[in-house]
Amino acid sequence: MPTRPVVSAPSRSPSTRGHGDHASPHPHEHEERAVSRPGFVLEVDDRTPPLVVHEGLGFRMEEFPLGTRVVYPPEALPAIKDVDGAILDALLHPVDSEPLPELLFAGMRLTIAFDDISLPLPTMARPDHRQRVIEAVLTLAAEAGVDDVEIIAANALHRRMTGPELEHIVGERVFRSFHPQGKLYNFDAEDRDALVHLGTTEEGEDVEISKRAAESDLLVYVNLNLVAMDGGHKSVGVGLSSYTSLRHHHTAKTMVHSRSFMDHKASKMHHSAWRMGRLIREHVKVFQIETTVNNDVFPKPFDFLMKREWEWNVKDQASMLAARRGLALAPQKLRHKIFHDMRAPYGLTGVNAGEVEAVHERTIEKVHAQQLVEVDGYSDVLVLGVPYLGPYNVNSSMNPILATCMGLGYYFNSYRGHPMVKRGGAVILYHPLDEGFNQLHHPSYVDFYEEVLAETTDPQVIGEKYEKQFAEDPWYRHLYRTSHAYHGVHPFYMWYWAAHAMDHVGDVVWVGGDRRVAKRLGFRAASSLADALEMVSGSVGTSPSITYLHNPPHILADVKV
Repeated sequence: MPTRPVVSAPSRSPSTRGHGDHASPHPHEHEERAVSRPGFVLEVDDRTPPLVVHEGLGFRMEEFPLGTRVVYPPEALPAIKDVDGAILDALLHPVDSEPLPELLFAGMRLTIAFDDISLPLPTMARPDHRQRVIEAVLTLAAEAGVDDVEIIAANALHRRMTGPELEHIVGERVFRSFHPQGKLYNFDAEDRDALVHLGTTEEGEDVEISKRAAESDLLVYVNLNLVAMDGGHKSVGVGLSSYTSLRHHHTAKTMVHSRSFMDHKASKMHHSAWRMGRLIREHVKVFQIETTVNNDVFPKPFDFLMKREWEWNVKDQASMLAARRGLALAPQKLRHKIFHDMRAPYGLTGVNAGEVEAVHERTIEKVHAQQLVEVDGYSDVLVLGVPYLGPYNVNSSMNPILATCMGLGYYFNSYRGHPMVKRGGAVILYHPLDEGFNQLHHPSYVDFYEEVLAETTDPQVIGEKYEKQFAEDPWYRHLYRTSHAYHGVHPFYMWYWAAHAMDHVGDVVWVGGDRRVAKRLGFRAASSLADALEMVSGSVGTSPSITYLHNPPHILADVKV
């Protein structure tokens, strides 16, 4: 067993050693723990073993420079044992709302909407929590004599889910009862006859959503809150809206001023979604149900990825070596299958129902309890490992645009207060940028990469010059509506997600990345961490302070400056 490193209290100067408590050398299996240990900041010293860094369809063991700060996520919170009981209790005792049974009556029109396949990551092992919530709602509706029920996947401009993907989320019974009759379906943001314009906000933002949802006596939204960005008014106001609405807040300008996406009170994107949501509630009765999950992300035999490296036992080390050896020998298609077939054993940590904003405040408390880690100060360099999976490549490929979105969008924005890297600093990411494009799911991404990025990588210029053309392209619309393609405008949104990071830092380097691809993206590639640090030395010096965000599992860095 490697000697465990000193765990330091977070310090404002990342390169200065601290002296804190030692981490326990005897980790217990999750099911045996009464409580979970919080996240923490480790300072690398000469006793620190190589650390896991995700890089696409694999991972490496990296040795970081002395003094590097490593932000570890909290361990998984204990899961609620009686899931069905917790769900029923939330429906019968909601927040700032009548109990659900009092809102149900014979002859009413009931619509249930739910978060699509982009959540959670990885895909949840059966039964999905959304299935159990939907089944509970349907049971109460049946008892009330409600027979006009439709269930909508709130996929906005995401791709249409397949039958098996829908069935995995809602369960076999719900799927069999509703899908063949056309009562369970994907939202179509391009079906003009199925949309209704509810008005404009005080900022002139159009609010256009599903007509079925808007004209229902009750809209029940079933959310799965994976990170702090999800849920709240973003559920209905984004998931069931069209490009007419989304174009107001999915812009480069809005994204640059969202500091960060994981803090809805500091995010310009969320401010817009909240204005839209408050207008929606003037017209639509919404009963919001939000669930939160713990950090049980990886199933066996990959559960060692959730443990602290110096605490690995012999079995964990053997699993790591076997996984690395197997992945190194496997062709890319097999590696893709191994990772995408994973089903995460997430445990339910909370379920709240009722009025949207009141529910969401409770949800955020649960998310913070699982993911928040205090970090004192920021660094010259931020290191991020980009894994195989993001919200928009489930059962698909992580193309270079999505890798950029995941690293410079989601992971860079995994903070509250201040970015983990100084303005003008550098971000070093790990990903090979080699998966290419899935022609079924991402057809407009190909043209975006080949044509748009060949001319400019500036998010603002890209939006002004090309967005409308892609958004209104009839072929992209056809593929979105009839196949399983993301909307034509979707790659623009993914590029905008990275706009805040691009505006904030001076250098971006991909370790192990295809140099030609990195250049097209407007970045650089290096063969090793040492090479990457040398490449950015012109902007951060030869002895920079470094922070490595050690995720997944999910982390929200609470940066104090």
